[in-house]
Amino acid sequence: MAILRIAKMGNPVLLEKAAPVDDPTAPEIARLAQDMQDTIEDIGASGLAAPQVFVSKRVVVYRMIAARIPPGSGLEPRPWTVMVNPVITPKSQAKTLVWERCLSVPGLHGKVPRLSHISISYVDLAGRTHSHEATSSWAALLQHECDHLDGVVYPMRMTDLSLLAYNEEPGPLAREVAADAGAIDPLFVDLVERWPGRARWFPR
Repeated sequence: MAILRIAKMGNPVLLEKAAPVDDPTAPEIARLAQDMQDTIEDIGASGLAAPQVFVSKRVVVYRMIAARIPPGSGLEPRPWTVMVNPVITPKSQAKTLVWERCLSVPGLHGKVPRLSHISISYVDLAGRTHSHEATSSWAALLQHECDHLDGVVYPMRMTDLSLLAYNEEPGPLAREVAADAGAIDPLFVDLVERWPGRARWFPR
């Protein structure tokens, strides 16, 4: 078990296009994936891309736990998944704005336009190819992690920087939670619930 250091926004590794993995079954790729999973578990996150731990390879590890799924999304939890050389293909050009955080951008959250319906193909650690579709916040999570493989962190995708805020001052998010908390990732609802200034700006 190894807990890896996370590269933070500004580090050049996060701006590089990661290299394809030649042999997904190689022992070093399995060790990397396990260390990435251990790191996610230690931090309590949902996903991690190899460049975030200073390895410029096209590897993503993620999961979706029930506590992170918006109540009205219809999504199901997803088990630990290792994706080697993932490729995303849009199934529709429609986009929706999604609240996101990132281990490489600590202390902040923002609302990012994401494709609402995608397909993704990848290879697992046994060399098997997988392909499936994803929608809603699942699709957003996959796009977020795969962006890291192309040197993109989520603020680079944002079209309205007024929706970028500190976790301790989640004003734009609080405004949205006050209107419809049921459509938002519970993690972000919790940010608002713990905000001491909420009652002043958004009385119940």
